[in-house]
Amino acid sequence: MNFDLKKLDLDAAASEKCDLLAVLVTEEFKAGKDPLSALAGQAIKQGDFSAKLGKVLQCYNAPAAVARRVVLLGAGDGSARAVRQAVLSLSSLLKGPQVKRMVVASSAALSGPAVSALVQAVAEASYVYTTTKSKAEARALVRCVVGVFDVIKVRSEFDEGVALVAGVEFAREWGNRPANHATPTMLAEAAKSLAKQPRIQCKVHGPAEVAKLGMGAFMAVAQGAEQPLRFIELHYRGAAKDAPAVVLVGKGITFDTGGISIKPAGEMDEMKFDMCGAASVLGVFKALAELQPALNVVGLIPACENMPDGRAVKPGDVVTSMSGQTIEILNTDAEGRLVLCDALTYAARFKPAALIDIATLTGACVIALGGVRSGLYANRDDLALALQQAGDVSLDLCWRMPLDDDYADGLKSNFADMGNVAGRAGGSITAAKFLQKFVGDIPWAHLDIAGTAWKGGAAKGSTGRPVGLLFQYLLTQAAAAAKEVAKKPAAKPRAKPVKRASAAS
Repeated sequence: MNFDLKKLDLDAAASEKCDLLAVLVTEEFKAGKDPLSALAGQAIKQGDFSAKLGKVLQCYNAPAAVARRVVLLGAGDGSARAVRQAVLSLSSLLKGPQVKRMVVASSAALSGPAVSALVQAVAEASYVYTTTKSKAEARALVRCVVGVFDVIKVRSEFDEGVALVAGVEFAREWGNRPANHATPTMLAEAAKSLAKQPRIQCKVHGPAEVAKLGMGAFMAVAQGAEQPLRFIELHYRGAAKDAPAVVLVGKGITFDTGGISIKPAGEMDEMKFDMCGAASVLGVFKALAELQPALNVVGLIPACENMPDGRAVKPGDVVTSMSGQTIEILNTDAEGRLVLCDALTYAARFKPAALIDIATLTGACVIALGGVRSGLYANRDDLALALQQAGDVSLDLCWRMPLDDDYADGLKSNFADMGNVAGRAGGSITAAKFLQKFVGDIPWAHLDIAGTAWKGGAAKGSTGRPVGLLFQYLLTQAAAAAKEVAKKPAAKPRAKPVKRASAAS
């Protein structure tokens, strides 16, 4: 789908040829003399429409516009959140085959964040998964024109929103694929496809390389599966070679049976989503490729299946991680932290400016925060604040959780340096405390996305979160780095050496 940014007020929008003209009407609306304003004003006067958030009025072949369909959308205060919710109300219409070209206009000037939210909402509302369906109709919508009062003022946020759409949809695609269509090898191929873009490089480590690295915890999870593991390493180089990178680590369990500690059958099919942390890393790199910001990013994805065959790791087994620390595996269904801990140890070689892991790690986080906010853990206040603010701006919300040392007491083991679980109480926190043992003093954050990475029930499917949060965080870091560079005084040119006349003999 293509997005275009165009200068349009309501009078100009009425002349746009399209299948659907969506008009955002904010609470500060006052009817003007143009046809669309008159239509909205009359509808409000008659009580058929309101500018309150969630109100919708559809008109067909309205004389006020050239478009076949005109939809008035109550946009409340016109904020990014309100605009997003208003546009998402068009989901059933945008998923149909009749809308191929749409225009979105507004009765009031939209802020940059609102324009970005609008672009993302159009994509989300029209998204259709087709990969493993034989007769599914792909998204019909091919072009969306976003009408604004001042193109220059919102151009950067529009471009960011378009790039983010590409990233989120890439993450949703791989999150939604069934496990037999998203094996570790296939996930590695998806990463390699990103390396065709400028500034991106990809390296894939197989079982032999992972064994050589000493990733005993990662290998233990994979040893019961026929599908071979893959350790995926992505690099985006948009800044100077010596500029420290942000490292993203995504949990890539392409299917999780629970292993010997097998899960109950109900909703086990949703364990194909256990690689959504990995999918989010892929999505971020897709967005980086689209926008090409000036920063360095490394992506690490330990990918494997967790299966219960005769070779599978058993409860009570002790394995040695890449860090040299030994782990008693008390529950084989706590496998995500085992693959992540070795990837976190590997990440230290890049001396990261920040290290962020993303994982569908614990059901306990779902109980704590539901599907609204991702759980955020961090060993630095400034990193936690930056991620929280990025979530607020991107409408991809998170919530900081505690990391008190007392929570780690339950991880003590009589037979190893630590156990991989610490009981049910505070399960999301103790999982984070386990991971913290492998990061040292690196600025580190952990995002538990078990409640936000996908939806169940009738709306079952990947959400693409937290690509928005991560991408916004990275853009903020890039902007901060650019400001620091601008503050530095320009280097003085070296003085040319003075040529001295030779003395007469």
